[in-house]
Amino acid sequence: MIETESHDVERKVLAILRTVSESHEPVGARIVARRLQDFGIELTERAVRYHLKLMDERGLTTLEGRDGRQITELGIEELKSALVQDKVGLMLSRIEMQAFRTTFNWKTKTGTVPVNVSFFPKEKFSKAAAAMAPAFNAGLCAGQMVATAGEDEQLGELIVPEGKIGLATICSVLINGVLLKAGIPMDSRFGGILQIKNKRPLRFVELIYYSGSSLDPSEVFIRGKMTSVLKAAKLGNGKVLSNFREVPAICRPIVEETVEGLKEAGLGGLFLIGNTSEPICQIPVELNKIGMILVGGMNPIAAAEESGFEADNQAMSTIIDYADLIKFEELLRNDRNK
Repeated sequence: MIETESHDVERKVLAILRTVSESHEPVGARIVARRLQDFGIELTERAVRYHLKLMDERGLTTLEGRDGRQITELGIEELKSALVQDKVGLMLSRIEMQAFRTTFNWKTKTGTVPVNVSFFPKEKFSKAAAAMAPAFNAGLCAGQMVATAGEDEQLGELIVPEGKIGLATICSVLINGVLLKAGIPMDSRFGGILQIKNKRPLRFVELIYYSGSSLDPSEVFIRGKMTSVLKAAKLGNGKVLSNFREVPAICRPIVEETVEGLKEAGLGGLFLIGNTSEPICQIPVELNKIGMILVGGMNPIAAAEESGFEADNQAMSTIIDYADLIKFEELLRNDRNK
């Protein structure tokens, strides 16, 4: 009993530490308590402040200003090594959380959508955006809609760091969220690298299962320089980020209608939808289900990194209102006119 209570306390402490680490500016107890609710952890502002004070004493966090905290190098190391069992499946829980928070209605074109956020040095952003254009033009994205913000401005719940420009791209979890609101269950299996041949999906050459991962597969593959998105966009042959999902076969008509509706709104990103119980791109599918291969939302970012423009990437990191998005081509046009 005592051991169980001790583990529960440590889990809450690590959740607080993780929340502090994900903020690009000093964060206070009130904001931490609110963000913990997204992980199903209910702690009062007073309790969070108590834990933060203990973390200061342990050297895991440092006090900035009256109530703000930032994580220290020691705190970062603690996060990397602590409670491995709590990290397993973290990505799957993030997918489910962002799907639940998605409220977009493709019929009215209103509501919130999940996004990936990437921070580029502001002096390099224009060239980085130009490098992304082939990926957007070839449809190697989860949607044509994007949002940008300058330093100290907000993108969803994230603050853009000093000297950076933030770019929000649509996350493929959008389809999870919209189908969830339509009452359709979706099994998110893995993220991977999909080989494209003659402009058509061929097979997965790498994959990371969400259920066993604490890291976003797209971030891992981009960091490992394992993509060739620009070749796929320009020549029709290359390796791109992709995601594998399964849905009950009986739901196919609603899925197809939803995907088409999202496409009209400049969103979505579906490579292929398979036949009932049949493999798709050499991936077996469960009985009475259909496989879906979704385009990875961070392919344009991968294209920029392939061109030498590195970014600080945070996949499926926040949600943003659809009304705050613009088409990528409009972003380029506005950038040229400056």
